[in-house]
Amino acid sequence: MKLVFASDSFKGSLSSKEILKLLREAAEEVFPGCETAGVPIADGGEGTVEAILETAGGELWKIPVKGPLFEEREAGWLRMPDGTAVIEMASAAGLTMVPEEKRDPLSTTTFGVGQLILDAARSGCSNILVGLGGSATNDGGMGALSALGVRFLDERGQLLPGTGASLEKVAAIDRSGFAGLPENCRITLICDVENPLTGPEGAACVFAPQKGADDVCVRRLEAGMRRFAALCERELGRSCAKDPGSGAAGGLGFGLRLFLGAERRSGIGAVLDLTGFDQMLQNADLVVTGEGRLDRQSVYGKAVSGVAARCKKAGVPAVALAGSLGEGWEQILSGGIAAAMPIVDGPMPLSEAMNRAGELYKSAAVRMFRMLRCGMKLENYK
Repeated sequence: MKLVFASDSFKGSLSSKEILKLLREAAEEVFPGCETAGVPIADGGEGTVEAILETAGGELWKIPVKGPLFEEREAGWLRMPDGTAVIEMASAAGLTMVPEEKRDPLSTTTFGVGQLILDAARSGCSNILVGLGGSATNDGGMGALSALGVRFLDERGQLLPGTGASLEKVAAIDRSGFAGLPENCRITLICDVENPLTGPEGAACVFAPQKGADDVCVRRLEAGMRRFAALCERELGRSCAKDPGSGAAGGLGFGLRLFLGAERRSGIGAVLDLTGFDQMLQNADLVVTGEGRLDRQSVYGKAVSGVAARCKKAGVPAVALAGSLGEGWEQILSGGIAAAMPIVDGPMPLSEAMNRAGELYKSAAVRMFRMLRCGMKLENYK
């Protein structure tokens, strides 16, 4: 019997790597001697670099950068054996880096992300993957582009820092100090967010409230983003504001696509390819996946749906363990997931569930495997 594990992290409680360990322990308890394989996975957000490093190898390069509040930080990027660079924007501008009482997308910046891109390019990497996810920002990519030499100016010609608040003040773009990247350098954005830059489904309206924005702040950010997009179109003669994914990471997708010619691909698809997931599916009897919350959004390119699609194509059944099941979670059943269950074993506050996440996950995994043992004909199990 061969079990394959590929679960996303439970944000704030369990990492993907910790979940792998718990699943292996539970499987051995119920199916002694079974074969297990697994990969820590992510969809371009937190954990992406760790997942790829764990399975594909490489070297982690660390440099000093500006954090989301311009504080001094250390962040890293992965240099894979083939020279490909993998950058996780959340490592330099992530929401978890900002204390809850300081979360304000008008004040945060992607400057550190630009520093990571520049360092990877200067180190000779011609293929740079940038994971967009888990951001604390809504600056349209102005911060990252500022780190690359683009100067954004207000009506008085004063330099803007490249934050969310800069969007509503920007009046001119000075690219004289922007040398771009080496001609052979290709930027690929790995994310599964398809939101445009502006509008009801845009970066400000959909994601800014998750980063600390109230209604007034959202309106300011939306107006500023429209101003920035219009200025870019006048200055550069083109726009990608309506393109799917331009609203990812608070508009960082827009800035990197417009100024650096970045292309976009599925985040979970890229991670599964880089970690060799398809090869692990060979001769597998079952795959266990999951994420912190399964709901109707889970079917739209998130980690679970990406894993489920690969399993369906390979003809391998897949089940999911989740922190909770939200409204519309049943939709995931049509995408390749055979069954799903939450890890909680009774009513409890969210804080308790998160504090006990390891214990609850292990117990739920054992329950799930015991049910499978009773309900499945496993020829290799004695």
